[in-house]
Amino acid sequence: MAENNPLKVHNLRPAPGAKTAKTRVGRGEASKGKTAGRGTKGTKARYQVPERFEGGQMPLHMRLPKLKGFKNPAHKQFQVVNLDKLAALYPQGGEVTVTDLVAKGAVRKNELVKVLGTGEISVALQVTVDAVSGSAKEKIAAAGGTVTELI
Repeated sequence: MAENNPLKVHNLRPAPGAKTAKTRVGRGEASKGKTAGRGTKGTKARYQVPERFEGGQMPLHMRLPKLKGFKNPAHKQFQVVNLDKLAALYPQGGEVTVTDLVAKGAVRKNELVKVLGTGEISVALQVTVDAVSGSAKEKIAAAGGTVTELI
């Protein structure tokens, strides 16, 4: 590597000659022309049979069992934050919002956040998140804090 191109992923290139172009068949006698690797006669030479075709036997995608159950289109997927994590992130207490949690790296942005009650908390927190479990509400209230749910 040259000094002006440090070894980084976006600077990596294949060695010259390492990648060859795909052979275009049926484009002249010099490069697999005429029958183009299909042999001379028969169904496979005249028109393409789909690769998934199994000669009339029940195809694999129909033999396999289907997934049972119901996928709820209104299902909400939450990112979980436990009380012990909040206690570590906010040792003096204070206001807790989704934006603050994203800034501290506890959750990803643009996703729903739910606070669960695992762990103990001893400081007063004003928690404003998408959802809070019942046990977490009780523990936050017992510590002198408040809870506001956005959903």
